[in-house]
Amino acid sequence: MIDSAFWKDKKVFLTGHTGFKGSWLSIWLSSMGAQVTGYSLEPNTQPNLYELLNVEELITKSVIADVRDRESLQFAMQEAKPDIVIHMAAQPLVRESYKSPAETYATNVMGTVNLFESVRICESVSVVVNVTTDKCYDNKEWVWGYREDEPLGGYDPYSSSKACSELVTSAYRNSFFSNKEDGRYVAVASARAGNVIGGGDWAGDRLVPDCIRSISSNEPIIIRNPNSIRPWQHVLEPLSGYLLLAQGLFERGSEFSSAWNFGPRDEDAKPVEWIVKRLCEKWGTETSVFIDTNPQPHEAHFLKLDCSKAITYLNWRPRWNLDYVIDKIVEFNIAFSRDKSSLREVCLNQINEYVNS
Repeated sequence: MIDSAFWKDKKVFLTGHTGFKGSWLSIWLSSMGAQVTGYSLEPNTQPNLYELLNVEELITKSVIADVRDRESLQFAMQEAKPDIVIHMAAQPLVRESYKSPAETYATNVMGTVNLFESVRICESVSVVVNVTTDKCYDNKEWVWGYREDEPLGGYDPYSSSKACSELVTSAYRNSFFSNKEDGRYVAVASARAGNVIGGGDWAGDRLVPDCIRSISSNEPIIIRNPNSIRPWQHVLEPLSGYLLLAQGLFERGSEFSSAWNFGPRDEDAKPVEWIVKRLCEKWGTETSVFIDTNPQPHEAHFLKLDCSKAITYLNWRPRWNLDYVIDKIVEFNIAFSRDKSSLREVCLNQINEYVNS
């Protein structure tokens, strides 16, 4: 289980802290007494969870900068002197990667290189968790889940860039952080999560935020691939995995220095159309749904993770089924529409409920 006492006063350097997942993790860490230094670009949506929760006042320091700027990243990390680094800054969207492939590779590959170069000269760091994606696998569209030792790949620039980030992680772990005579030991792992959903995501070209925008404005919901199946999970599920993994790395080092999957139960890998219908039901709306038949960039039809490793060795397992996850999303968005000042309390209550579930 996640040990709040472990995280109290731990110095954590978190990249991507202004994003959807980063904001959730920032308030979770802060609630346990961690000293968080965030490093990220400005939030890229309006509204955004970072500003609504006033995350900046909860954490030790917020540095607004780019992971592609190695000098700035190195300076910020050395100033923070962290015990643990969690790397979540990324260009996170498949469709955006088709529009901006060079920028996607620069952020997701060279950003990872810059992070590890910063760790090399920051002697306080003992743990690094690099967050990638379930899409880093060479997806054969088969019905069983991918395990951590399956081949990496990636059809589109985003998926490919995250597979590259995995390779960078492995190379730096083996070359510089494995207690060799000319180096030092740092426990390094990567974390691959499924399709993360939850309250506070307003990104474009994501199913749940697009649905909520349509419902809120009384417009039809337009979906591209109604039969595509994804490993949907609440944002707190993988975040709990990252926290458990960081604890394990800190306490047991090399035993946990590898790649890890954090995905939902098999029964929660559902088609896009199921998500849309259930969200409308929970919201109590009869919003029309249309299928966009225009040509679309390639996206995988089926993807599932095998999380046996995390279940066995980290004692991590999914806690909320998908139906309940949609309840939590509706709960958040109703609070957003009624009283935005209550959202921090809503998020902390959901975290507490998740921890105690």
